[in-house]
Amino acid sequence: MTFLINGRRLAMTYAPYEKGVLFYLRMTMAWTFLYAASHQVFVPSFSVIGFLQHTKTFHDVFVVFTTPTMAPITTFLVEYGHLLIGLSLLLGFMVRVSAAFGVLLMITYWFAHMDWPFIENTNNFIVDYHLVYGGVLVYLIVKKAGHVFGLDGWAENLSVVRKHPSLKPLVA
Repeated sequence: MTFLINGRRLAMTYAPYEKGVLFYLRMTMAWTFLYAASHQVFVPSFSVIGFLQHTKTFHDVFVVFTTPTMAPITTFLVEYGHLLIGLSLLLGFMVRVSAAFGVLLMITYWFAHMDWPFIENTNNFIVDYHLVYGGVLVYLIVKKAGHVFGLDGWAENLSVVRKHPSLKPLVA
């Protein structure tokens, strides 16, 4: 895999163990999102209302998403957002895009769980697993993890991507 910096073409290389670590992290995050989706998409009674009505620090922000108009939309976006992010990470396709949305979700959940300065309970002071997951997703973006045993490397070489350079950031 190569990329252009200051007019010079440079190749991204990985240490011998790094591909395994990237693949492991990508699969772990894929499982995390797919497991969450399985408890949402396949459970007809799932709704974000119960979760969002119990937010504390930013209650006024999140309660808007529990109104009768917004709750079905928010629930749909959460359910299928988890599913699509998980599938993207599993396949290694459009990892940069899906991981960026995953980071956005993790930050949103972090704020939703906040009871300043604690997160969810007194065992988590400022940092909880949402920030850790977000950090892992950022790492997957930076290291182009979709190119490691994933479809991003293949998609980058498709003729449609070469003809339309604006598509390249999605898979490169």
